[in-house]
Amino acid sequence: MKNSKKRLKIKLFKPKIIVILGPTASGKSELAVKIAKKFNGEIISADSRQVYKGMDIGTGKVPRDKSKIKNKKDYFHQGIQHYLLDIVSPRQRFTVVQYRKFALAAIKKILKKGKIPILCGGTGFYIQAIVDGIVIPEVRPDWKLRKKLEKKSTEELYQILKKLDPKRAKKIEKKNPRRLIRAIEIITKTKKPIPLLKKNPLPHPVLIIGIKKGKKELIFLIKRRFFKWLKQGLIKEVKNLKKIGLSWKRIEDFGIHYRVVAQYLQKKLNYKEMVENSLKELQNYAKRQMTWFTRQNFVEQNLGGFKKDKRIHWIKDYGEAEKLIKQFLQMSK
Repeated sequence: MKNSKKRLKIKLFKPKIIVILGPTASGKSELAVKIAKKFNGEIISADSRQVYKGMDIGTGKVPRDKSKIKNKKDYFHQGIQHYLLDIVSPRQRFTVVQYRKFALAAIKKILKKGKIPILCGGTGFYIQAIVDGIVIPEVRPDWKLRKKLEKKSTEELYQILKKLDPKRAKKIEKKNPRRLIRAIEIITKTKKPIPLLKKNPLPHPVLIIGIKKGKKELIFLIKRRFFKWLKQGLIKEVKNLKKIGLSWKRIEDFGIHYRVVAQYLQKKLNYKEMVENSLKELQNYAKRQMTWFTRQNFVEQNLGGFKKDKRIHWIKDYGEAEKLIKQFLQMSK
């Protein structure tokens, strides 16, 4: 009898997905956990750095519940299961194609439990790859070409991409050498501009919630979190990445948090410059994230233009998020 009730519950459960996005330091992880506890959900990280092992502080990764470590592959935080955290070595390259594969498998697993998948993160392209099913071609790495490109500055890489594919250049993160190199690699190997194709969007209703913070508040949150990271051992974390065999170039490719600290450890910057540069770049990164989320319509990206994505519901606090989710879950269609 109990089993039949369980089957009935799963059968009646209508699959729905919740997405939590926003700029760095805005409180996405905390909000996602509150929502997961309230609405019986599990969380899938949508962060391009949190997939890597040993990169915890500089990625803002939620701490793992020690009491829940029964299976090394399982990752719990505050009793809520998280997915796509600590799944690959920083020595390996991890692409959006791989992310999409793992994330879709996690969504399927969560839905099978009769729970709600909550996609949470600030990597817009990863979220786009899941929600709209837009992915770039899976092209094998060309290590010889990468080695050549790694010697160039980010500005030089951007100019190369701009010549090869002006449309992709308009949408890419200009100061991210890893993304620039990958884009150039794909174009060089396929001999075609990068197609952003809409294929296989999620077949389930999706609620997208964006966390909106005022400029002054966000700057304060970024500063507070960065100094907290320094206290927790961010510099030691970067040293450990070097100890396990990663080159300075590879470490710097992981983004702002690691690049500036790596430059400090190489004595290219003094401590004061490291702090000032980090805070400045983090604030600029937050601006770029908001530009992506507020100006770029994921579906319309193929048309080469920008359009406000009306699917994103911008909220200021948990109360607003809870109200939206209740309405969303009560919808029959």
